[in-house]
Amino acid sequence: MTRRSREYAAAVNALPNLSPQARQLATTGLIVGVFLAALEASVVATAMPSVIRDLGGETLYALPFAVYLLTSTVSSPLWGRASDVMGRRRLYLAAVLIFLIGSALCGQSHSMGLLIAARVVQGIGAGGLLPLTLTMVGELYSLQERSRVQSLISGVWGVSGLVGPLLGGWLTGTLSWRWTFYASLPFGVAALLLALRFLPETGQPRPARIDWAGAALFTLGSGLVVWGLEQRQWLLVGLGAVTLVGAILLERHHPDPLLPMRALRERLPRVAFAGNLLGGAAYFGVIAYLPLYAQGVTGGGATAGGAILTPMLVGWTLTAIVTSRLVKTVPLARISQVGFAVLVVMFGALTFAVHAPLWVTSALGFAVGTGMGFSMLSLLLAAQETSSREELGAVTSGVLFARQMGGALGTALMALLIGSAAIQSGGFELAEGLRRAYLLALGLVILALALSLRLRVTRPTQAPAPASND
Repeated sequence: MTRRSREYAAAVNALPNLSPQARQLATTGLIVGVFLAALEASVVATAMPSVIRDLGGETLYALPFAVYLLTSTVSSPLWGRASDVMGRRRLYLAAVLIFLIGSALCGQSHSMGLLIAARVVQGIGAGGLLPLTLTMVGELYSLQERSRVQSLISGVWGVSGLVGPLLGGWLTGTLSWRWTFYASLPFGVAALLLALRFLPETGQPRPARIDWAGAALFTLGSGLVVWGLEQRQWLLVGLGAVTLVGAILLERHHPDPLLPMRALRERLPRVAFAGNLLGGAAYFGVIAYLPLYAQGVTGGGATAGGAILTPMLVGWTLTAIVTSRLVKTVPLARISQVGFAVLVVMFGALTFAVHAPLWVTSALGFAVGTGMGFSMLSLLLAAQETSSREELGAVTSGVLFARQMGGALGTALMALLIGSAAIQSGGFELAEGLRRAYLLALGLVILALALSLRLRVTRPTQAPAPASND
């Protein structure tokens, strides 16, 4: 038996010993938890105009979104590292419970201040749902099975992106904006019950000391960067960057750092982090302004502004499902390279299509989504495969954190390139501003492609044949 086969056999033997039915029900609970966070992200946006009419505070319109994004982003690595030390199951249950408490408080809010505070609680819980889910899926399933489950999770985000705005509009118009928050409670209770009954403790709790000083610096630095970008306060961005450098220097000497410092010494996790940062900046930066393009350049209405994002979501979801089939025969490094190559070609095409009809941009957007589906899922799977169980939570949450931070960075940088005057005037100036944004996205994915080409291409690991008793 080769060394690779022995490693594969050891990984398979380390999987929890669950019956197929129990594992399916445990996975259902995890997917429902992801749907909980995904639905909330898409439902609430449609309710905010009604919230403002009811609670007032027009000047605080953006804060419920910003604080939710901020707390969910900066808390994600802390959830991941804590699960490596304390175990996954109990922290997953805590994350769901915190999210549900935040949702209930949001629905009960009678002022914008209380709503913003409740969104902070909700965001802290949301920061643990996706990374803990993906980490536990990485421990419940082998690579080939895991890719299929994680493609289902990608599908959850796609479905919520399509259903969420419609559901939010219906709940707001029929009942009240408060029900956009209450709607998550049944899903959360279902996730809790399924996890309590069927989800095993997949982590290996161990005596360790979390680097709380490093965590505080990392959280503060990330928060300053995200908040500064949201508010275009560049002094805060610079201060946050300096704080992050200090956190990294501190964590390099800690035995249990918040960031997976040992894993980041390896090429593949480094490329996975960098690829998600660059791809997230390009993709999420662009989708922030595509609805503006639909309304300000092509003359469409609000419906067109939302509909232009649908092909990108569908492309990402479908390709994630295809990737789950390809991993059995195609190396993960090759899949990521194909994904980034598609992104390079499509963002290049978008730079020539800024004055094209809406359907052209929608078609190119679908192809951009396929590139993300190939590249992001394959890099996550590859990083998980090369990580030890002791660092699996930190690596998974770190990859997702890099993608979210990339989105925040990309959105702010593209706003600078487009320019506020072009955003206000629309038409030709806005189209040319978007061309500059597409060029930035093109440069980012070219760099990501170059990094992915440095990965070693190895054949997918197959299950070793059973040992003979003869």
